[in-house]
Order: sequence, then C-alpha cells, then structure tokens
Amino acid sequence: MTTVVAHRRRIFADFALALRVAPLLDSGAHWRDSRSLCWVLMPDHCHLLVQAGLDGSLASLIARLKAHTARTCNLARNASGPLWQRGFHDRALRTEQDIAAVARYIVRNPIRAGLTSAVGSYPFWNAVWV
Repeated sequence: MTTVVAHRRRIFADFALALRVAPLLDSGAHWRDSRSLCWVLMPDHCHLLVQAGLDGSLASLIARLKAHTARTCNLARNASGPLWQRGFHDRALRTEQDIAAVARYIVRNPIRAGLTSAVGSYPFWNAVWV
C-alpha cells in the first residue's frame, strides 16, 4: 500500500519529524489484528506491506494510521490540517513469493530515489524479517 503526503510536500525530509513518525508505522495502536510486515517512510510518501486481519477494513486501518501520524506531525510542527492526500493505493498479494518480492521492492525505494546507496544506511524502514 502507498499513501502520499498532501501536495507531495517533502515533510519527512525533516529528520526529526520522520524520527517521530517512523515508530508509529510499527505501533500496534492502529493495527489491531492486522500486522505491519514491512514499511519505508520516504520524504513525501510511505509504502507499507500489511497483513490484513479480520477486524475492520483496510480503509479503516489506513484511516487510523493517517490520523495517528497526522496528529503526531501536527503537534511536532505546531500545525493543523491534513497531512496526507485522500485515499491510498493498494494491491492484494496472493503468495509468499509475492510478499517477499514486494518487501524487497519496498525497502529498496530509498536507493531508487537516490536517498542512500544501501538499505541498511537509510534510517526510516523496517521489516518483520530483519
């Protein structure tokens, strides 16, 4: 799944702000019985690989995640208003092989974007396999 910052602002290029939001992507507060398998926080968007649970829809899960991260960002910046664009892009995966390939793709996003030369040196990502 991918969600984008409103107006494609590079808000998470601010290291301190990204440092506040990154732990929320692993936090169980909004995941309920779903599970974050892999994520990367880019300067203007976020990629997530989520194992959906039975407790609610994907849309409600993403709404909780966006609300939680927006509150945190707005408090840190003494700002108000939306952080994220409306909606998100998602794609269902069918096999374990698909999951592994998508996880590799997600964590390599900072390399493709020229933000780092190695996954391990980019600070804003995580995967359950690490």
